[in-house]
Amino acid sequence: MTQYHVPYESIRFAFEQVMEVPAAYTKNNPDLDMDFVSAIWAEAGRFAQEQLAPLNQSGDEGCQWQDGEVTTPTGFKAAYQQFVENGWPALAQPEELGGQGLPMSLQFSIYEMLVSANLAWTLYPTITWGAVTTLKTHGTEEQKADYLPGLVSGQSQGTMCLTEAHCGSDLGLLKTKATPNEDGSYAISGSKIFISSGEHDMVDNVVHITLARIEGAPEGVRGISLFLVPKFLPNEQGEFIQRNTVACGSIEHKMGIHGNATCVINFDGAKGFLIGEPNRGLANMFTFINESRVDVCLQAQGQIEKSFQNALAYAKERLQMKASPRFSTDKAADPIIAHPEIRRLLLTQQAFSEASRMMSYELAEKVDRLHDGGEVADEAQAVLAFLTPIAKGFITEAAMEATSHGVQILGGHGFISEYGMEQLYRDVRITAIYEGTTAIQGIDLISRKIIADDQRQLNAFIAQVNAACEEAKASNTPDLIQCANALSDVVADWQNLNASCLAKFAENPAEVNAAASDYLMFCGYIVAAYYLLRAANKANAYQGSDYSSEFLEQKQALLNFYVARILPRTQALAAAINAGNDSIADYWLKEPF
Repeated sequence: MTQYHVPYESIRFAFEQVMEVPAAYTKNNPDLDMDFVSAIWAEAGRFAQEQLAPLNQSGDEGCQWQDGEVTTPTGFKAAYQQFVENGWPALAQPEELGGQGLPMSLQFSIYEMLVSANLAWTLYPTITWGAVTTLKTHGTEEQKADYLPGLVSGQSQGTMCLTEAHCGSDLGLLKTKATPNEDGSYAISGSKIFISSGEHDMVDNVVHITLARIEGAPEGVRGISLFLVPKFLPNEQGEFIQRNTVACGSIEHKMGIHGNATCVINFDGAKGFLIGEPNRGLANMFTFINESRVDVCLQAQGQIEKSFQNALAYAKERLQMKASPRFSTDKAADPIIAHPEIRRLLLTQQAFSEASRMMSYELAEKVDRLHDGGEVADEAQAVLAFLTPIAKGFITEAAMEATSHGVQILGGHGFISEYGMEQLYRDVRITAIYEGTTAIQGIDLISRKIIADDQRQLNAFIAQVNAACEEAKASNTPDLIQCANALSDVVADWQNLNASCLAKFAENPAEVNAAASDYLMFCGYIVAAYYLLRAANKANAYQGSDYSSEFLEQKQALLNFYVARILPRTQALAAAINAGNDSIADYWLKEPF
């Protein structure tokens, strides 16, 4: 069975030293200092370790569906009730809505603990946070009054209903229709698939945030509107007792996250309420989608961290063969961690976990800045727009590799279910699919966030990477200087690649499609190196006593490994990108579809 221990030291270092998030907190609220943050982490960590982690493997047995009702695995409902009683759903919600008004970045740091402990369970409450943001931003005052209190408190939950069986990511093809009613509401008819947390027994009411097309609206994405469709409707007294004609037709039998109900949701003339303006549904839904993509980054990072922790513990205990004399013991066999191949796999996991954590915290800090308004918010939005597709695509791809390494380190024991490592590998696989596949993230990055932006944010980020390299070169640490020089060289390769490819991408969408995933990963490896370099810079300059010397030394050692063994992957990716669309055979296209 897998174990999870909150890596408080690593979380604090990334949060406090690299991202410097608490320093921003205390500017507005002196009481919101590192001691306060640590106390919140301690309580959240206790809940994650003691309540959620023990349910992760048993929850893999899955949910049960019968006559439209879904029962979650044993212990899930009780854990959720405690979660609500302790006030966790309302942590980062505005005080005027019954929330605690704490920063969103603090909630994201806690989210890492929850998803590391139990991804399937954590999907239930956290999807709701995106629904709250969508209603706060685009909902009417009546909608907010009726539905936000329950969503904020956790008494009800939200969903995101986009996908239909025939359209997948091409939402312009959706068929769910909305017919106006005389009272100003709409009758929603159609079916949605792959709806995470679409129906379950943990709350009484589920609020579906749903895309549909109003009769007579334009075809394609220009004719999509957004609706609120609750499972239960309120009566005049505000009691949610009137059953709406929306129901779960079935739950999916899937590869992973079995403890989370992935539902087919059928709308049979269900009463729904328009959110925002007609035909602006997709734009309004992106309020939900963009926040969810940051969530997915941490979902993937959490599985890397948990796989790494368990693989490391196993590698220290498992005896297999004799190692080199330097690490050998007087036993018949040595712990497998003494073998270079095992340490290579472990270091890859650790590098991906730490880089992904810092990347995700960067996004979380920028979400905080969106509330500042003015130029600060505009700058934060620009950084989010550029970094989110890279982070979402890269971290989820890295998570599949890292959790596969976890299985490999345990060997046969990793392949069987008893040790739980194969569950992490299965559970994380969805993260590279939902909220936009890796290729979709890459297309968005190239087309909208680089070419359409005239490379402004790209160049600004490259300047930040170069500044971190210059900081390292100014140090008196040979290893740090060497790594900075290597990263500078790869950044120069990045600029050369952009010079050779971006014009071609702008002229031919097929070239964008052919290069999208490779280009995103090329960027991702550099971005990850940048955060590991920042961590090493901070560790090298650190003068306090909150972190052990061994912990600080590991930052440089991990950067050394990454630059030597992982960063060179960019060379192969650059060759593939330059090969272009012509290198992808098209003989299947000669056959009629």
